[in-house]
Amino acid sequence: MMWKSRKTPRRSVVAAALLTALAAPQIPAAAAAARTPGPAVAAAASEHATTGAPAQLPAPTGKEPVGTKTLHLVDTSRPDPWKPAAGNRELMVTLWYPARHQGDLNAPYMSKQLSKAWLGKEELAGVRTNATVGARPAGKARPLVVLSPGFGMSRASLTGLGEELASRGYAVAAVDHTYEAPVEFPGGRVETGETCETCRKPDLSAVVPNRSKDIRFLLDQLTGPRSPLAVDARRIAVAGHSIGGASAVQVLHDDPRVDAAVNLDGNFFGELTGGVHKPVLLMGAQRGALAEPKANWEQTWKQLTGWKRWLDVPEGGHMTFTDAPWLADQFGLPEGTPPDDVKAGYGTLHGPRSTALTRAYVGAFLDRYLRGTPSPLLDRPSPAYPEVTFLKK
Repeated sequence: MMWKSRKTPRRSVVAAALLTALAAPQIPAAAAAARTPGPAVAAAASEHATTGAPAQLPAPTGKEPVGTKTLHLVDTSRPDPWKPAAGNRELMVTLWYPARHQGDLNAPYMSKQLSKAWLGKEELAGVRTNATVGARPAGKARPLVVLSPGFGMSRASLTGLGEELASRGYAVAAVDHTYEAPVEFPGGRVETGETCETCRKPDLSAVVPNRSKDIRFLLDQLTGPRSPLAVDARRIAVAGHSIGGASAVQVLHDDPRVDAAVNLDGNFFGELTGGVHKPVLLMGAQRGALAEPKANWEQTWKQLTGWKRWLDVPEGGHMTFTDAPWLADQFGLPEGTPPDDVKAGYGTLHGPRSTALTRAYVGAFLDRYLRGTPSPLLDRPSPAYPEVTFLKK
């Protein structure tokens, strides 16, 4: 399911590789005019190119130091839905959480091996993050937020959002859905969707319910007696990008433990039988102007009977709500475009603004529905974020 593009913008080598890697169903071509880098972006790209200085994700805005851990989980209750011959369903998860103290910011964005498997290049292995590996978690139980990436996307693509939420006091878990994108397991084993026929040509109507099962299993682990984090099981939200966003709303529908959901520009597949009566934030790019994605959300909008908002970023693209625009900025924007079938998902917004508005609105929604803290951002347009419009409320 592709969107029609108005114009394909210029992209970096890394951005082109990202979009090539993501040339899978539900990657919309939400491009506007060509991106022209501003002075700060151009300077950053020049610095990386000439000095080899590592790019570092935007610093979180919250007050809490951020720690991170990686989990390898096995769901012994079910075989892998995409590759039953592989045995029980395996998942890799990144945790971000408030830490007692901030140590060295030594958490890698991803390994060279995974970067090469995902993009065909190793550049992302050099990106620095803002978290300390294995830092001791702060003492009290925290509201839990689960993040689900887009189809073909690594969980690492939501690192900037995960670190931000952890710095604001949330326990965050980003999950890779095995065989939907390259996933690295302990020992360096990498599994990709190329290893099974059903992964290469997926039935998208099956992706969402399978992801719902992945996330519900993860919730079992994080709210159980052996959880590696102290989480408040009475306050749980799920957020996701692309089909991960549709999956977030599906989990809200399926699991009574989940209190709220965020869909970041993801088309829905199928009906939400009986509707969803809890809070849902829909945040999309160009969905007010493009007929097919607009109609998709309008159909599901009728099934959302709790608190709801539909926000739009007319200058954005499908990738706006991930780390991808920021990564593209950091590695430069040379002339040239990838093949015509790989449409641009960036729009005209650069990484700093994409990062800032995603963090602000997702954070405001979670603060309201997991902490009871209201925010005017969710009630009316804000002069601080003129890129964001209210389509429905």
